Amino acid sequence: MAQQDVDVVVLGLGPGGEFAARKLAEAGLAVVGVDRGLVGGECPFWGCTPSKLMIRAADLLGEARRVHPLAGSADVHPDWAPVAARVREANHDWTDHHHVEPLEQAGVRIVRGHGRLAGPGRVVVDTDDGPLELTAARGVVLNTGTEPQRLPVDGLAATPYWTNREAVKVTEVPDRLVVVGGGPNGVELAQVFARFGSRVTLLEAADRILGADEPEAGALLARALGADGVDVRTGVELRRVEHGPAGFRLTLADGSLETDQLLVAAGRSNNLADVGLETVGLDPGADRVATDERMRAAERLWAVGDITGEGAFTHVSRYQAGIVVRELLGVDGPGADYRALTRVTFTDPEVASVGLGEAAAREAGLPVAVSTADLARSSRGWVHGAGADGLVKLVADTERGILVGATVVGPYGGEVLGLLATAVHARVPVPVLRTMHFAYPTFHRAIESALSRLPVPGLAQP
Repeated sequence: MAQQDVDVVVLGLGPGGEFAARKLAEAGLAVVGVDRGLVGGECPFWGCTPSKLMIRAADLLGEARRVHPLAGSADVHPDWAPVAARVREANHDWTDHHHVEPLEQAGVRIVRGHGRLAGPGRVVVDTDDGPLELTAARGVVLNTGTEPQRLPVDGLAATPYWTNREAVKVTEVPDRLVVVGGGPNGVELAQVFARFGSRVTLLEAADRILGADEPEAGALLARALGADGVDVRTGVELRRVEHGPAGFRLTLADGSLETDQLLVAAGRSNNLADVGLETVGLDPGADRVATDERMRAAERLWAVGDITGEGAFTHVSRYQAGIVVRELLGVDGPGADYRALTRVTFTDPEVASVGLGEAAAREAGLPVAVSTADLARSSRGWVHGAGADGLVKLVADTERGILVGATVVGPYGGEVLGLLATAVHARVPVPVLRTMHFAYPTFHRAIESALSRLPVPGLAQP
């Protein structure tokens, strides 16, 4: 077996691993990055980037259909060809040289193959040229990412259903599409295909869509999807899937459904099988890798990204990687803090959240106060007209007089969230927030209305 001694091995080159490998190599360490797939991971090739290109195009169609009665009339003729071409251009036809080359220029050696931990600071990689054993003097950074959740539904595995990976590669939209899963990926893609002409049915097993967000947000988005022609069905039990020349047949607990294409977007599974967790004293059957605030998971092992269970988002993976870089370089800095974790679902309207929702805050035992503001009734909402439906919801800890969470639903919701994310992260007192200037007329001015209604004891209402 070939062997190599290095400073750091990065096992998995998704956004966090890629960032860590480059920064450590630029600092002068000998770094090897290992991946069996495309360097860059899910986000640039099948997740964030291609889906947002699709969403941008779909949003333009949505806006064009709102011309009446604000600006006359318009005939809208959807064409998927420019979308497919732009997706393919953005990720270089699903090749990763634009990720590999900057790493190699920084000094990272890329090893292709399946890597597996073989003890503290050791990784064995199955390469085309045979096994390679890597010994890392400083340690290993684990960033093995996720893959689409495989549902245990009778017959499903034998059918040519789509996951997000197939959906972003399509060159034509299907006439009929069933989307299974009412989480962020499912609702985003359901709206995209509906706006491009598919007759879309969205199936969700829970009693509402966007179950991780506030109920008000899910209800508002369900109405928006319905306006786009999406048949939203919640509380659905999918029992069997069959496929034949006429397409797919889905057997539900309360009937059946036929469709030309099936897209399963029911979550993600962490890639932790056969990565050798047991060799460093961790449970190989665990569904996540627990870490401390310095991202340390075991002796000479750090973990970042989705596998930590702290948030399946590119920005979380990069944030965690920054902590690991400081640790391995001996640079002081703060540990991981997820109080103000942000997330955005890029539907129309956008659904953006930070920190704790109302239910989670109450479950944590906090003394909670909440308030909401109707975005459509704000000054900017009235000016905006069609498409301005939305809300701002604030969750406060009444004892400390600070916000612990917030949700914004509406146009540019992810951008409006910025002020609220800062408030939660910095523990800005509610009285201080109430003294701010809120530019008129902006969507973020609705935050002022929500603050004015927040019943925080001991604070004078404006």
